[in-house]
Amino acid sequence: QVHLVESGGGLVQPGGSLRLSCAASGRSFSTYAMAWFRQAPEKGREFVASIGASGSITNYASSVKGRLTISRDNFKNTMYLQMNSLKPEDTAVYYCAAGRYMTTFRNDYDYWGQGTQVTVSS
Repeated sequence: QVHLVESGGGLVQPGGSLRLSCAASGRSFSTYAMAWFRQAPEKGREFVASIGASGSITNYASSVKGRLTISRDNFKNTMYLQMNSLKPEDTAVYYCAAGRYMTTFRNDYDYWGQGTQVTVSS
């Protein structure tokens, strides 16, 4: 069992930066693949980025590649999403997720946080 809590969301101007955190409880955090998904108003939940259990392998949606960076600290049981050069279309609720396999499909992830709002607007 893994309990996930996101933080770090907020309002930022276009071109600005934010860092999201996902704190996990439980002893087995380092055995899970982790991911970030996001959901904009009236849209489905979409894949943003994923990272393998050790942190050595990452994958990104094409829309965020080069601007967002996923990382994790297994000693702190925490995953991060560094968001740079933010655009209005990045506005969404961002969710972290944990699963056995590093995929882009939401159904492959077993545990989810409650989400944190990111709003990019001038």
